[in-house]
Order: sequence, then structure tokens, then C-alpha cells
Amino acid sequence: MSSPQQPQRVAVLALEGAYPFELGIPSRIFEAVPGLYAVATCSVDGGPVRTASDFSVTPGHGPELLEQADIVIVTSVAAEFIPATLGEATRAALTRVRPGARMVSICTAAFILAAAGLLDGRPATTHWRLTSAFRERYPQVRLDPDVLFVDDGDVLTSAGAASGVDVCLHIVRSDHGAAVANAAARQCVVPPFRDGGQAQYIEAPLPAAGEAGTAAARAWALENLGAPLDLAAWSRRAGMSARTFSRRFVAEAGVSPGKWLVAQRVARARSLLETTDLAVDQVASRVGFTTGASLRQHFQSALGVSPSAYRGTFSAGRAS
Repeated sequence: MSSPQQPQRVAVLALEGAYPFELGIPSRIFEAVPGLYAVATCSVDGGPVRTASDFSVTPGHGPELLEQADIVIVTSVAAEFIPATLGEATRAALTRVRPGARMVSICTAAFILAAAGLLDGRPATTHWRLTSAFRERYPQVRLDPDVLFVDDGDVLTSAGAASGVDVCLHIVRSDHGAAVANAAARQCVVPPFRDGGQAQYIEAPLPAAGEAGTAAARAWALENLGAPLDLAAWSRRAGMSARTFSRRFVAEAGVSPGKWLVAQRVARARSLLETTDLAVDQVASRVGFTTGASLRQHFQSALGVSPSAYRGTFSAGRAS
């Protein structure tokens, strides 16, 4: 009989000027799935930390916590607290992170990881308002301002504020499968997966009075993923021309209708592969891909693995 799985140790590093909301995201998400993660918070010197609000917090640990963590999350700070160069205490604390630990930034904390050289040559993201400043300061980082988070293996970066929820749920999903991540999301009353990227949140003119949105059409599509969903039929459902529908869709969801639909079908396929014994061809039919080959192609493109390999990994995880 195998021994119980040890929870992964998550260290949350609170820096001067931290936003209290983001500071609480890791414990709220990871502790929604009891027994899988152990979350603790630290500061660079073990002392209190002044937040971006009108109060300070006193983490329970000092930088020694980073030495044992499996996941280190650096939370965002207000723009005025973003350092031009890393302070000696912060740099020293980050050097204590053990090799092999995953590093995660929420929002402006990408500036901290970049200043430490941890993002050199890597893809990353940060809050859309600060992308110009980030690119000017760290041109060696391959910044993608249009996504909610970037997973580059041992380093993950997320966009503004609530995208910390997205990246933490993504970690749970990657570690333990969609069912566990969905349970955590339900516990926290948040969506398990948000459509589109940051583009939908960038300031833009409001729709003209009386101009319909695409949310109802997206909800209808999710209920009918297995059916043929061509653009003409979809736009008629929304009461728009195909051109208007596509334009509004991109403005609201941050991606084109076609890309959004493929992403939803892949996400539904992941869930079916984890929770059922349906053959790959049957899964493809259920989610609206015309053939098993089409599912394999889109699955490989999106996740880098085949449906069978994905099922094998998460079936093994469920069995243990």
C-alpha cells in the first residue's frame, strides 16, 4: 500500500507595498483542496510588511521558509513600490529558493522576478497597464500582454490582480486534474477557467446603446459543444452579422470565436479524458471535433501531449 502523498509546501513572499487581496489568494485557493498543499507566508526579514492599504501585516515566517518550499509565490505590490533594482534583502531572500521549486508571480511581481534575472529569455506577462514600462526596463523578457498567465514550467507569471486566482487554479489543475481544480473553484465561488485573456479588460469604448453582446451566444455554445457551430449559425443566434459578431466577440472575450471554441472543446475533452473511459474518438465526437485525429491535433497544439498520454498521467494520479 502506497504512503499518503505529502502536501506540497507553498511559500508566499510578502513584499513592501503588497496588495492585501493578492496576498490572500494562494491560501484561499490552495487550502480549498485540503491535504494537497500547505501554505505559509513570509517576509524578506521576518518582520512586519507595510501593505498598499492603510495597515501592515506580520507574516509568520522569515526568508528561511523559502528554502523548503516546493512553490514560491511572490505577490504584487503597488506601482510606487516597484523597485528600480532589487533591494539587498529581497535579492538575498530569493537566492534561498531551492533548485527545482516553481516560482510564481502575481501581477506586478513579474518586475521582481525580472529584476532577479529569473525571466531572462522567457515568456512572461504582467498587468496590461504596465506592459510598456516592463518592456522598456526588461527587453530581454518575451512579454505577452494578452494572456491571463504564462506557464513556462518552473516559472509562472500572471497578469493583474485576480489573475492570481487563475494561475493558482491552473497549478491545481496541472498537479491534480480538472476535477480537483473545479472543486476548489466551486468552494471559492469563482470560475474554474476564464475565457480569453487580458485584452477583454483593457480600457475600451463601451458598446453603443442597444448593441448586443456575445455572452449569451457563448453560453449557448458551451451547452452545444458537440454540435456543428459554424460562424454563420453562431452569429445568427446572437442576432448579428458574422462580421459584427466576430468584432464584438474579440472585444469581449479577447480571442476570436474560432480560437475560443477550440479552447472550450479542448477543456471539455480534458475533463472527459480524466473522468470517463470513453475512447478518444468518442471524446472527440462529444466535444465537437469531427474526428479523433482532429482532437489529437488540437490537444497536442494546446497542451503539448496526446489525449492518451494526458489520460494516462491523470488516471495514474487518480489511482494513487
